[in-house]
Amino acid sequence: MFNTHTHTFRGVPCPLKDTCNRSFCSFSHNTNAILKITQVPYHLTTTTTYLPPPVIPAKRSAQTDVELDLQNFPSSSRQPYHLNVERPTKLQRSGSANKLVVVPTASSSPTGVPVLAINAGQSKIPISTRQAMLKSLYDHFTVLYAAVLPQNPSLASEHALRQEQEIYERTAKLTYRNTVITSIASLKKRPLPTSLTHPSVGTAGDLAARLRESDALITLRLASPQLEPLLLTREEMRSWNYIIDIPAEWGPGGQSPSGDGHLFRCERCKTPYIVRSLDHDATIVNACTYHWGKPLYRLISGERTRTYTCCSLAADGHAEGCTRGPHVFYESEPPLLHARHPFSESPPMTPSALDVAALDCEMVYTTGGFRIARVSVVDARGKEVFDEFIKMDDGVEVVDLNTRFSGIHLEEYAARAVLPLESVRRALGQLIGADTILIGHALDNDLRALRLVHRRVVDTTALFPHSRGLPYRRALRDLTKEYLNRSIQEGGGSQGHSSVEDSIAALDLVKWFALNKKTKPTILMGVGTGGGGGGNGTNGGVATASKT
Repeated sequence: MFNTHTHTFRGVPCPLKDTCNRSFCSFSHNTNAILKITQVPYHLTTTTTYLPPPVIPAKRSAQTDVELDLQNFPSSSRQPYHLNVERPTKLQRSGSANKLVVVPTASSSPTGVPVLAINAGQSKIPISTRQAMLKSLYDHFTVLYAAVLPQNPSLASEHALRQEQEIYERTAKLTYRNTVITSIASLKKRPLPTSLTHPSVGTAGDLAARLRESDALITLRLASPQLEPLLLTREEMRSWNYIIDIPAEWGPGGQSPSGDGHLFRCERCKTPYIVRSLDHDATIVNACTYHWGKPLYRLISGERTRTYTCCSLAADGHAEGCTRGPHVFYESEPPLLHARHPFSESPPMTPSALDVAALDCEMVYTTGGFRIARVSVVDARGKEVFDEFIKMDDGVEVVDLNTRFSGIHLEEYAARAVLPLESVRRALGQLIGADTILIGHALDNDLRALRLVHRRVVDTTALFPHSRGLPYRRALRDLTKEYLNRSIQEGGGSQGHSSVEDSIAALDLVKWFALNKKTKPTILMGVGTGGGGGGNGTNGGVATASKT
């Protein structure tokens, strides 16, 4: 190699060898000189040597020190050479870029707007953009829920957060903003909700899920094979206070239709009184002071207090009633009911009889006790096929239409109640035969009011039992809200119930059960079994509110 000090190639043999005739040759003519490139020492003139770093795969652990072996270098220049090689610092995402698992959390700002708390590296949309869209959703949910926010102040915040997450999960980066704007436009078009169970309450996903469930219920038509496993057995019917036989000792029945002139204890205020018709003594119109609501426990100022649902007064026995009306009485013993109007069994099937039907009745107070005033039937599709008002038997007069719960008004009843119970039952026999599967809520009360013995029944109180077991029963209104997200019996004192609406609700509950649960629950025995109430919604016992 070229010697920088002597400016010669003394370490390189002359290519002309012995034929070289130069007086001064830059190459070596020493025959013992051998060129070994790998042994040629490098004279390091600087303290820093630049060597290319080793190529290390991204997924292999890099060595922290690489020492070059310079053992063949001259001792004067042999130095250990250290390279500090670090792992590439590029941020890597775990998983597929199209399947990010982002679970947002949120806290509330002083203005009430939820604040996203998400790792920015895990979001395909900039957090600032998402936060701005979330605020817009929150503002519009706040306007939409203005009437119901006092009942649930965090509702707008919760639904705005869920709505934004729904949009984020189903959109790409370029379509996210437009989808939020479209969602806000749909929020503006929703009817203003008046209750937490209103159809307008919820995110777009909630509304779509309800629509799918509603379509499934509408298209499902129940048939006998589907309902056979849900029928109450004879033992279960006895547990639920159904009348399944008419004892011979009851006689023909109907011998004492009215209790006029007899002493009874008022069902409402528990005061003894003599039964009189309103025409006989007008002073009885406001003779009774009572609470029409049920006494329930509530937390008031941190204390568990039992109050009436009608007026919120303490149910301690000292609070005077909030409502005035006539004294009324209620009977549940089958022999007494048979004496008022005789029981009979369902007739044989006719060509027009339905395989499946849902039934509900409305009752009123009379001088003959708690009597049926309206009966409604819908078929397996939920179509109304029978709806009749019932005229009282001879000698029986209406004392209180119980409009708050029955939904029956005086003018409507006077115009439509033409046929007595016996005639209505004969007409009903063309639709309901002995083999018809009857669906209803607390159906034992309806059959007692009809004085009908029917042994093929599906009862929603048995399909959706109370957590405390018998004799407690869940209200039809509560079951419909929970499972169908539908509000019924919202009329209050002016409208009351509708037997058509209630029968459809019972039918849809059974449809929901057939689609989701399929197996009939086991009946649990609670503190005891008692006689079924009349479903009037008063505070007269555990089972009296079973149909409300």
